[in-house]
Amino acid sequence: MDRIVLWALLIIGIILFCFSLRKPLIKDTLLVFLLKAYFSSFFGVIVVGENLVEYPVRFLGKYFETSILFEYFLYPIMCVYFYQTSYHSRFLGIIVQCALYTAALTILEVLCEKYTDLIKYHEWTWMYSFITIFILSFFVRMLMELINKGEQKLTS
Repeated sequence: MDRIVLWALLIIGIILFCFSLRKPLIKDTLLVFLLKAYFSSFFGVIVVGENLVEYPVRFLGKYFETSILFEYFLYPIMCVYFYQTSYHSRFLGIIVQCALYTAALTILEVLCEKYTDLIKYHEWTWMYSFITIFILSFFVRMLMELINKGEQKLTS
């Protein structure tokens, strides 16, 4: 059953990614996606290496201890949508949207932890997930703000 859930999440992720590319700012979309995958994989290796979280059922489990589906695909896609919906938002709007996207992802993770073997918390809680997802998402969003401001200065 867990493999079916993984494949369903992969298919949903592919569909969401394709729709995210239909909006303008494709360069930004791809940059957000790649930055998020890079940073989340870095922290994912540490969390799994310290045995705080375990992924008993995962794609390419023979080669990866972390959840590559989450770290390299689903989480970066969520961050792309967060970036796109908060693109014209002010600082407070960015924080609120970041909290809402983070809450949705954390709820999904908690449900997976409780009802599947996709993730098992050892010395980890949903609160750690919420905090790390929020901080990483907000960091990438602010990094993109700096990148875009630097690019505007170069072109003007």
